[in-house]
Amino acid sequence: MIIHGLFHVAIKTNDLEATRFFYCTLMGLKEVARPDFGYPGAWIACPQPGGAAIIHIYAGGPALGHDGKTVSGTAAIDHLSLACSGFHEFRELVERNGLPYREFLVPGTTLWQLFVYDPSGVQLELTFEGSVESGRAPDMSPGRAYVAGASFFDPVPYIKLGKGVTA
Repeated sequence: MIIHGLFHVAIKTNDLEATRFFYCTLMGLKEVARPDFGYPGAWIACPQPGGAAIIHIYAGGPALGHDGKTVSGTAAIDHLSLACSGFHEFRELVERNGLPYREFLVPGTTLWQLFVYDPSGVQLELTFEGSVESGRAPDMSPGRAYVAGASFFDPVPYIKLGKGVTA
């Protein structure tokens, strides 16, 4: 028996367009072909040639709870971590779009992190190799530094995403 790695993560959403905009336009991932499952969704991949779909997004149908809405906010899975480069560019993009975020330096390592939520309240940990990043290190001051278990999700800034607002 062998586990070869993570195949994908599935995210339920009430706002497919905002979620698609967040991952493809803001985060720089790309949408790839998705089978017709009979309900709306998107498959999102890393933008390298042959990049596999690492995030499956679905809306409507099986994404909906008994009240007709998808539950929002991170639950038993605390966060999704993505390996990235361009810490300052990502931070500026998040700031420019008015999204709340937190920064972190992983103790005893050279890893820098930027935490942000997607429109469904799924927390993303964008992880960078700090030794190859330029500019200042993440801000570890109170109110800016990431604190494990302390949510800073606010759904309001995400309402405009995917509605013709540019990044």
